Amino acid sequence: MKVLAIFGVVVVLVVIAVIGLVGFQNDANRFEIDIQAQYKRNQNIYDNGWKEVVEKAQVPEMYTEKLKELYDGTMKGRYGEKGSQALLQFITEQNPNIDASLYKSIQQSIEIFRNEFQQTQNELIAKKQSYETFLRATVTGRFYNMVSDYPKIDLDKFDIVTSEKTEKTFETKKDEPLKLNGK
Repeated sequence: MKVLAIFGVVVVLVVIAVIGLVGFQNDANRFEIDIQAQYKRNQNIYDNGWKEVVEKAQVPEMYTEKLKELYDGTMKGRYGEKGSQALLQFITEQNPNIDASLYKSIQQSIEIFRNEFQQTQNELIAKKQSYETFLRATVTGRFYNMVSDYPKIDLDKFDIVTSEKTEKTFETKKDEPLKLNGK
């Protein structure tokens, strides 16, 4: 009877361990799928945001070209091909102006794009951190990972996007103030 009881306890412990291992592997797989999907989302937001900014930036150039054509045609229409030949001219003119709202719209698009991209970058960092905590900072994670050998994906492939300037600054641990006027 004791042997049967011990056997029953061992079976229950094995079943619990197997269920725990399956649950661990399911969670680890879910983390990896989430990280990969977040990275793709980051790419999508970056690509669409960049395209929107580039496309909007073309509008002022086209607007300026059309304005030049209009202004040139207006001046030639008023004064002829050689311009005004009058010694004195008392005319009040209303000349076309460049609308600054186009530039504000581009600035707003850049700001929205940067903020959204920063948010998705932060989400990727958080997902990677949660996954690494799940694998390394818990007793069950370390225990089950001895059998499962996670991560199955190369987490370094899913790093955030940064710039050479940022990498250099963090490498040297030095930075300079931003100079807007180039002096």
